[in-house]
Amino acid sequence: MIGHLAYAAGSPCPTFVLDAGRLPRDEEALLAHLAEARRYLVSAGGAHVLKFALVEPSAHPMFDLDYRFVQALPGAPDRFDTRGSCGHSILAAVVAASRSGMLPRLVPGARIRVHVRNNGNSVVCEADRIERDEAGFTVTFVHPAPVPFPDLLPAGRPRTVLGSGGERAEVSLVASANAYAFVDARTLGVPDQAALFAAGQQLLDRLEGIRGAAADRLGWPRAGAFPKIAAVLPAERGGIAVRAVTVSGWHPSIALTGVVCLGSAARIPGTVPWRVAREHGAGDGPVDVFTPGGRTAVTAVTAAPGTAGGQGALLWATVARKRVTFQGSFVLAPLSHLQFEEVAKCLALSGAA
Repeated sequence: MIGHLAYAAGSPCPTFVLDAGRLPRDEEALLAHLAEARRYLVSAGGAHVLKFALVEPSAHPMFDLDYRFVQALPGAPDRFDTRGSCGHSILAAVVAASRSGMLPRLVPGARIRVHVRNNGNSVVCEADRIERDEAGFTVTFVHPAPVPFPDLLPAGRPRTVLGSGGERAEVSLVASANAYAFVDARTLGVPDQAALFAAGQQLLDRLEGIRGAAADRLGWPRAGAFPKIAAVLPAERGGIAVRAVTVSGWHPSIALTGVVCLGSAARIPGTVPWRVAREHGAGDGPVDVFTPGGRTAVTAVTAAPGTAGGQGALLWATVARKRVTFQGSFVLAPLSHLQFEEVAKCLALSGAA
C-alpha cells in the first residue's frame, strides 16, 4: 500500500494520506492497521506525523472525494481520536489524491468537493495556484441549508461558565467545522496580543484544564483531541488575536477548522469572539485573525435574523490563501536500506516544515 505525505502551511505537522478503499472497513481492524502504519512512520523518523487522512473517490454525485480524518494521540502508537476533522489535512488529502491519480490533475480554477465522513461537513477546495510540488487554495465550508445559530452552540447558549482546577472560566462552545471552546485571554490575566503570543506552559496548562472541563460538558473523553480550545482577545491592528492548542502543545498558528469556527462564532451575537470582534468595530465582512504563525482572514456568510427561527443562520465560511506542499510517496511494506533512507529523508524534511 502506498502512503503520501503532504504539508499544509500553518499545520503542526504533515498529513499521512492513505487510500481508504485499501483499508479495512471494520473500525477495530482499521485502527489496528493505522497503528502499524504509525509504528512504521516512527521507525523511519516520523514520530511527529500525527494526522492521518483516509480518502477515496466519492460515490455521491455531489462530491468528488470522501475523506475521513484520524488524529493520532501522543503516548502510544495505537491511540487515536476519530471524532473531529482537520481542514489542513483535507487540503493535504486533495493534493495527494490528485498526485496519485485518484482525482484529476489539479489546475487553477479546479474545484474539489469533499465529503467529510467524520462529521458530515461539505468542503469545496478551489485551486488558485498550481506549481510543481505546491498548490494554493481557497477553502469554503458550505451547508446545504442555513444552520440556525442555536444549532452551532452545543451548550445551548452563547457563553457557558466551566469549572477547572478550582477556578471558573467563561467560554463559548461553538461547533462549526469542529467543536471549539473560545475563552477571552484577558479573563485569564493575559492583557494583550504580545503577552498572549509569548505565554508559556502556565497558560497552556490552564487552557488544557478548561478544555477538559469543556469535554466533560459535552460528554466527550478528556483524553481525546476534541473539543479544541483557543484563547482570543482584540488584535493590535484590529481583528482577533488567537492562541490555539493542539494535541502536542501550542499550535504554531490555528487549525483551518479553528479559523472557520472562530469566524462563525464572531457572527453569533453574545459569544466571546463576537464581543472581541466588536471592540474594534468589526462589521459583517472578513475577520482578520492574527496568530504567532502569521495573519489570515475568514469570511462567514450568514442569513439575516428572521430567516431561520428569528436568530440568524450560517450559510458558509471561506478562508483564502492556503498553501500545500506535496512531500513524497512511499510503499508501506518491508523496505530495502536505500528505500528506508529515502523515506527517512522525506520525513526529516517534513519535520522541518
